[in-house]
Amino acid sequence: MSEHHTKVLIIGSGPAGYTAAVYAARANLKPILVQGIQPGGQLMITTDVENYPGFAEVIQGPWLMEQMKVQAAHVGAILMSDTIKSVDFSKRPFKVIGESGAVFMAEAVIIATGAQAKWLEIPSENKFRGYGVSGCATCDGFFYRGKKVAVIGGGNTAVEEAMYLTNHASEVTVIHRRAKFKAEKILQDRLFNNPKIKVIWNHKVEEIVGTEEPKSVTGLKLTNVSTNEVLELLVDGVFIAIGHRPMTDLFKGQITLDEHGYIAAKLGCTETNIPGVFAAGDVQDKVYRQAVTAAGQGCMAALDAERFLAAKG
Repeated sequence: MSEHHTKVLIIGSGPAGYTAAVYAARANLKPILVQGIQPGGQLMITTDVENYPGFAEVIQGPWLMEQMKVQAAHVGAILMSDTIKSVDFSKRPFKVIGESGAVFMAEAVIIATGAQAKWLEIPSENKFRGYGVSGCATCDGFFYRGKKVAVIGGGNTAVEEAMYLTNHASEVTVIHRRAKFKAEKILQDRLFNNPKIKVIWNHKVEEIVGTEEPKSVTGLKLTNVSTNEVLELLVDGVFIAIGHRPMTDLFKGQITLDEHGYIAAKLGCTETNIPGVFAAGDVQDKVYRQAVTAAGQGCMAALDAERFLAAKG
């Protein structure tokens, strides 16, 4: 069993984690970053990225994460392939244990474990993910200018995604398995008043249909949940908007979470209720959920950790 001591331990390796590593390393804090079960986070399943600043041409999500990883290592961060299984934030130095049995003792911890979009979990969804199936309208809506798209869901996220997509798509169809939305009334009113949006109630997605060459979505097979009748719908893209799940199971009982399971960070910074523990990216951000905002919070977390350590001497 190996034991590692560090001033700053970073848990997670998406844009927030890698950016925190870059800033902490440049502050000579010699951070250790534990990459977790999916190094690179959600961008590893994102194909075209054209809203990350600094790149005039479309770039690939996995390529962007590989560049961040190389940069973090280049400036001196230690990257470790392990997954954290338990944490003890009851006293400093904090004790964190990996699946490998490795023990990490850290004066400060930055949590950047992210969140995962909830998916329908049907085979055709996996087949076309990144080729017409998306979990983020603000990331991918631009690719559907003048096209027909569907949004799956009935909560605030689904209604907001549908409204956003009307800026690009010619027609937006919201598909909900129930007879009414769970979304806030004011959002529903806006949706019902938008001429570009129609709603199909009481239907679930049975299959996402598409072509092999080139791989792209062409439509949906829907089933009426009451009658089992099948409805076919022609669309060019499908946005799954049934919510996100923050990756915080590991931290329950150790740190304050909000009612949705996100880490409760203090307003305007990345501090949590535990002095010396910071949270950055989608693990604490349920509003923006963008690679660039996650990276910005990674920078903030490293600076917050640096100031915390300096104050502790």
